[in-house]
Amino acid sequence: MIYRARSCFASFWVALIAAALLAGCMTRPPAPVIERAPFPSTGQVPPPPEVLPGHEPVPAPPTYTVRRGDTLYQIALDHGLDYRELAAWNNIENVNVIRVGQVLLLGPPGGQGGVATAPLVTTAPVTPSGEVRPPVAAPSTSGRPNSPTFKTEPRAAKVPYSEQAFAQLQQQSAAPSAVAPEARAIASAAPATMPALPPRTESGRVPEIDDDNLGWIWPATGKVVAGFSESANLKGIDIAGKAGQPIVASAAGKVVYAGTGLRGYGKLIIVKHNNAFLSAYAHNREIAVKEGQQVAKGQKIAEMGDTDADQVKLHFEIRRLGKPVDPAKFLPPA
Repeated sequence: MIYRARSCFASFWVALIAAALLAGCMTRPPAPVIERAPFPSTGQVPPPPEVLPGHEPVPAPPTYTVRRGDTLYQIALDHGLDYRELAAWNNIENVNVIRVGQVLLLGPPGGQGGVATAPLVTTAPVTPSGEVRPPVAAPSTSGRPNSPTFKTEPRAAKVPYSEQAFAQLQQQSAAPSAVAPEARAIASAAPATMPALPPRTESGRVPEIDDDNLGWIWPATGKVVAGFSESANLKGIDIAGKAGQPIVASAAGKVVYAGTGLRGYGKLIIVKHNNAFLSAYAHNREIAVKEGQQVAKGQKIAEMGDTDADQVKLHFEIRRLGKPVDPAKFLPPA
């Protein structure tokens, strides 16, 4: 009986202690909530993404809406273009058929060569404190460093201590750093001299491909019977002469048109000299060149005539970026 009473008494105290511990856990106050202030801002704004050279976004080419009376040839002439390229950019199979209201691209779709290159950008990460870090170069996908000067951390290896291992470590630390084989190969392949820079003028400016480099000459001999006038819509000059008189190219270039497709010009030749300049030769009796042909300055390209004109004459135009300019400002004194 005494042993049973002691056992019951011990069980009672164990149950009482367990209940007290359980109550303490249930009545423990909740963990405090601490409001943390945001990281202070330094006022620095991350720079915009940097576009790598050669990957700039390609702007969309300008457009032209066809109006009543337009022809593809005239549109090309007015914008300093080759009508065949204009037709190709707009998927026009018949150059004699365009529709009023049709929107034409005046340049290759997608930029140069019709292919747009997506811009590659590098971003500058921002740390939580607002500090702007410099852009980090993208890792090489070939598994090789991005440049011959790329440095990597030394590879660590654990070896048991010995006097021989300690001596080898001292020799490695005293020896000069070796140049990577790839770096030596690149250095040996580098040219000994830098490429020549474009010629510059006395002011230090690189001259553009302009009329100064074309060396314009008179396309025909004769009397100028009509001069250039923007107000009177005279887009060139008229040179009177004799039927069959030779007409020569005023500057070297490529024949981009030869035919009778432009109203009011008769038998017409258009020569493209560079990305800026065209010259036009109208009212010819005969045409001596073909489209796509390269012509030299002074080369005979036609014979003077009176096709679609009131007299035998040459109507001569110089156009810069499609806009007519006064030929007298480019031709040498008569």
